[in-house]
Amino acid sequence: MSRLDGKTAVITGAASGIGAATARRVAAEGARTVVADLNKDGAVMVAEEINSSGGTAIAVGMDLGDTDSVRAMVETTVDAYGGIDVLHNNAAATHLAATRDLAVAEADPAVWDETMRVNVRGTMVAIQAAVPYMIAAGGGSIINTSSGSGLAGDLRNPAYGASKAALINLTWYVATQYGKQGVRCNAITPGFIVTRATGQSAYAAMQETMLRHHLTPRLGTPEDVAAAVVFLASDEAGFVTGQTLGVDGGLLAHQPYVADMRQG
Repeated sequence: MSRLDGKTAVITGAASGIGAATARRVAAEGARTVVADLNKDGAVMVAEEINSSGGTAIAVGMDLGDTDSVRAMVETTVDAYGGIDVLHNNAAATHLAATRDLAVAEADPAVWDETMRVNVRGTMVAIQAAVPYMIAAGGGSIINTSSGSGLAGDLRNPAYGASKAALINLTWYVATQYGKQGVRCNAITPGFIVTRATGQSAYAAMQETMLRHHLTPRLGTPEDVAAAVVFLASDEAGFVTGQTLGVDGGLLAHQPYVADMRQG
């Protein structure tokens, strides 16, 4: 028996990268899977791949920054599968972090507002829409994708980091407010994950630097994050809630001088 048999799972930001890997993995574990993304065509491709491999999935176009769109995603899930057991809030405004999220002294308040609107408010709306259905069914599991950027400072992307820190706090509140009704809520903090984007040659030097600071002999993959999501979504994690699970190869587990001392 697979770990998610009989469950319905919604994965946002599932057209590529971590989200796509997670959608494939939860489907392989038996979940009826909703592949949700702003990139509807990409979501359709992932859903078709899952179905052709023997899984069950539908694609839903969803804009995390649009409240009505987020609520419609949940309603579409319930209409299709009768409920919702797992919600993985993975989508984020990564395009802003990549191009417009400047250092604090140069920051554009509009970029901060948009980052918070998508990453934090959008996630809250998804949870708000899903929780009543989870309670009605006797419980559920919510997994929020935060980031190591939400736990420590960096030279770039302060709006993104602040939004990811907010998701950790939101995780605690949801776990506290709905735990007695059977709803668990946890966060994961991926480190440097090698995806199609980060695997490009422009990131080669960054990968070498990041690997020096990992405690593992390799960098992370989307499948590493997907494995953590499946655990937190499953009944095996029935006594785990309000936690932040680092999937980062030990990146934040050591003193900052360790990499330099290893080379010394």
